[in-house]
Amino acid sequence: MSRLFPLLILALLLPAPVLAQQGLPAITLSDENGTTYSLSLQILALMTALTVLPSLVLGMTAFTRIIIVLSILRQAMGTMQTPPNQVLIAIALFLSFFVMQPVLTEVYDTALSPYLDGQMAPDVAVRLAWDKLSGFMLANTRQNDLLMFAELAGDAPYASDAEVPVAVLLPAYITSELKTAFQIGFLLFLPFLVIDMVIASILMALGMMMLSPMIVSLPFKLLLFVLVDGWALTMGSLASSFQGAL
Repeated sequence: MSRLFPLLILALLLPAPVLAQQGLPAITLSDENGTTYSLSLQILALMTALTVLPSLVLGMTAFTRIIIVLSILRQAMGTMQTPPNQVLIAIALFLSFFVMQPVLTEVYDTALSPYLDGQMAPDVAVRLAWDKLSGFMLANTRQNDLLMFAELAGDAPYASDAEVPVAVLLPAYITSELKTAFQIGFLLFLPFLVIDMVIASILMALGMMMLSPMIVSLPFKLLLFVLVDGWALTMGSLASSFQGAL
């Protein structure tokens, strides 16, 4: 099980011609009319790996923290569906690729490229690729979360990072990402909450009970966010919050 995810990642990175050159056996099927169909095991494995690709992107990269922070920011601003979900996902994907680019470059240089050139065995390439990716995940995982899942798995504290199994690292990493994302989201929410409270107090003092404070505070929150160049600050802070990447 500990080698399943690295194998899936490497399988997704391999182009189709390379897979075809490996010479794995194919499954031959025949129907009632005598027609024979041949299904390559490489294609079958690749299509199976594609089904878990969204989970890999969400759970093993910087995507989780970024999309949660952006969603909380949109809610704090009170802009409802602006930016829309498609735009937020696109921003999160592009920023995740920017954050993960050094790690992906190391994976390509040390594992994928030598394997494609025939200079490295597949198991060695998978191990090196997983070492780079797990190093990024360990750098952004809290020790308390790692120890908690290690105790739940019945393991003693690990002597080195190389001893941490995949089954423990993945839930520990995603738990740490959720906590960090909500901490950043809380800090982003506070200034907008202060504006809402001030506007609500002013409207109440003026006796304008029927006017929604959200409608009045929205232009002021947008003005504040634009004046401080909020998008640039948010993106820069998110990118710099990851350890072992940039």
